[in-house]
Amino acid sequence: MGRRRSILAQSLLALILSACTSTVATAPAASPSPSRAPSVTVAPDPSVVPDPTVTLSPPVTPTAIPATYGWWNDAVFYEIFVRSFSDSTGDGIGDLPGLIEKLDYLNDGDPTTTSDRGVTGIWLMPVAQSPSYHGYDVVDYKAIDDEYGTRDDFARLLDEAHKRGIKVIVDLVMNHTSSQHPWFVEAQDPNSSKHDWYLWSAAPEGPHWHEAENGLQYYGFFSPDMPDLNYNNPAVTEAMFDVVTFWLEEMGVDGFRLDAIKHLFEEGRRIEHVPATYAWLEQFYTFYKDVKRDAFTVGESWGETSIVAGYVPDKVDVAFEFTMAEAMIQSALTEDREQVERAQVRVDEIYPPGQFASFLANHDQDRTHSRMLREQQAYTAASMQLLYPGVPFIYYGEEIGMQGRKPDENIRRPMQWTSEGGFTTGEPWNDPFEDFAERNVALQDEDQTSLLNHYRGLIRLRNTYAALRTGYWQLVTAPEDKPSIYSFVRALGGERFLVLINLDKEPVSDYTLDLEFQDDGIPSNAKLQGELVFGPAISPGDLPPIQATGFTGYQPIGTLPPYSTFVIRFAP
Repeated sequence: MGRRRSILAQSLLALILSACTSTVATAPAASPSPSRAPSVTVAPDPSVVPDPTVTLSPPVTPTAIPATYGWWNDAVFYEIFVRSFSDSTGDGIGDLPGLIEKLDYLNDGDPTTTSDRGVTGIWLMPVAQSPSYHGYDVVDYKAIDDEYGTRDDFARLLDEAHKRGIKVIVDLVMNHTSSQHPWFVEAQDPNSSKHDWYLWSAAPEGPHWHEAENGLQYYGFFSPDMPDLNYNNPAVTEAMFDVVTFWLEEMGVDGFRLDAIKHLFEEGRRIEHVPATYAWLEQFYTFYKDVKRDAFTVGESWGETSIVAGYVPDKVDVAFEFTMAEAMIQSALTEDREQVERAQVRVDEIYPPGQFASFLANHDQDRTHSRMLREQQAYTAASMQLLYPGVPFIYYGEEIGMQGRKPDENIRRPMQWTSEGGFTTGEPWNDPFEDFAERNVALQDEDQTSLLNHYRGLIRLRNTYAALRTGYWQLVTAPEDKPSIYSFVRALGGERFLVLINLDKEPVSDYTLDLEFQDDGIPSNAKLQGELVFGPAISPGDLPPIQATGFTGYQPIGTLPPYSTFVIRFAP
């Protein structure tokens, strides 16, 4: 297979060059970064507490996803910064053995228990050897960072995760290396065979160029410590394909989160989303599927929905949906459905069904809870994410409302396990957020109204019913004068689920809902009886039935409590 992959890497160059309109000889001008929403500085209001949520009699055995979807559509992912998750040695730095000790928190492997989170996939931020705390400047793609552990530790992590039904994907940083990587050190010699593995110029124009020890300028979009690789050189492609093969075959990972893929190529003054990047990624997709057919990739390509959707499905399996993430945050924050409704309708229209990744925050963004005006807005944000289609990703600590604002070190603080911290027995590499004594896993575990248990209930519900993972999505019409009501349907086979969210701090009682169902084979004269499977408890018999064709003027719940989420299952 090695010779075949070498041929593929060589043939790729011709395809890429045909896609390019020009090559980088001088510096491309920077295009504006995507705008980011203003941060909220108002402290959460602790005076409003949502009613307890309950899950009523779900089936013990989760229903299976249709064969047309990948295994990732059956997953709920959890993003982990190993350095901040759990320290097993007391040196203040999280490590792989510490993560292994905490796997039961994510999923204990027993589908009959309800004490774990129900997570079925983890994304590890960079674990390869790196001189930085964050790991996005790699010096050895095939070595585990010695602060995190060893290859044996990683192998044990894979084994223990897989025993519990947890898939593992790792961050793959392909756009650039560390300036300390041996490739770059050698490349500074103009006579070296690796010189053109990077982008050089004697007289560059524009930003992102940095002077090397040889007096030449090299291109590094993100930092002088992160020189960009030159994928116009087929040797670079072959080297990176070798890295991919190593992680899939030798290390046994289930896939990759692909960092900064929109920056792989530059064409003149364009530095993102260029045709050569698309062409290269198409070949990359073919390559890794050839190595491991069920390998999964999720791409980071920060941009608007119409642009990001262009990477799916033949360049990456799914892509992070940044526009929808911001819309969910804003609708929770403003307590108005307008932004999330518009974004989710657009996502439903433009992507192949379910082939996008949803999230609320990640390691590059202010934490969700720090952007909210009130504690309970984090509850409705979670409901909007986890009850919608796609592949959900949860940043570690979001499930307990961990707080943090940039700089980056402050949004990557140690996990808050107990009132004493619980992350390490030593001095942590970074202090936990100041509220760790009152906001931690141990306390929220015991509180049935906590954000942690809200997440747990939503994930369990999603894992139980295939319709909530891969069923079609249909917007329900809610009154224009009740902008805090957000409602939609998820349906698959003979099951239909009505989701009803009150985004507001006030109860809502005067409302009606309208919907004409898609034709999914249920006889039009059938009457569907409702069963509450998630939400504040109501009296039995309070759910009026609906017709299989839809409903008009429907009010399933008399009064929607503040910040409440209801999920009603309908079946003949």
